[in-house]
Amino acid sequence: MKANPLKIIYLDEHIIVCEKPSGLLSIPDRFDQTKPNVYHLLEAEFGQVWIVHRIDRETSGILVFARNEEAHRILNQQFLDRTVEKIYLALVEGRPTPPSGEINKAIAPHPSILGKMIASGKGKSALTLYKVVDTYKAYALVEADIKTGRTHQIRVHFASIGYPLAVDPMYGKRDAFFLSEIKMRNFNLKKSVDEELPLVNRLTLHAYKLTLDHPATQERMEFVCELPKDFRALLNQLDKWGR
Repeated sequence: MKANPLKIIYLDEHIIVCEKPSGLLSIPDRFDQTKPNVYHLLEAEFGQVWIVHRIDRETSGILVFARNEEAHRILNQQFLDRTVEKIYLALVEGRPTPPSGEINKAIAPHPSILGKMIASGKGKSALTLYKVVDTYKAYALVEADIKTGRTHQIRVHFASIGYPLAVDPMYGKRDAFFLSEIKMRNFNLKKSVDEELPLVNRLTLHAYKLTLDHPATQERMEFVCELPKDFRALLNQLDKWGR
């Protein structure tokens, strides 16, 4: 039996806050219910849970689930009222100018590519506040505060202003990041390795912080999910070679 890949950040009789690894679905796939997902993993361990929100499969980070119908109703209302604060960390291509600001562009489905979204005046309103927290030679680590929860919002918004995620096969330039891209001089693969392995081969996007009112106590609670190992390793290499 495989070990549960989820890390529980907070647990009580009303809510479960957990860390989702990249590559795992938040909720069951519409067409294939057998694909591993956070919802089923939590259900197997804790009994019935209620879905409140989700993040993309290739995004890592923080998720909250309700453990009863009343908590589900209250949390859903908070998301609808936009009183929940959702902070992401994103490594983007280039160095955004200005270093802080807002991206206020509506988002709509791509007219011909299934599953892809575009910034379009005909779409649903979407607002992202951002600030650069670190810069490298050709990249920047950005904190994104999403005030709406549109599909692929951060990915679409940063791509629309010319700073796509460093790794994003749909909206950016690459599907993986290799050390050779930043360590240009004297880079040699080990003799035993025929092909260079990527530092990161998932979206450079992480759901870092979630702030909400507890559905039973009304206490304002902040939950933080630190960057996973692969993301930290990439930043360490950028710090060493990509300044």
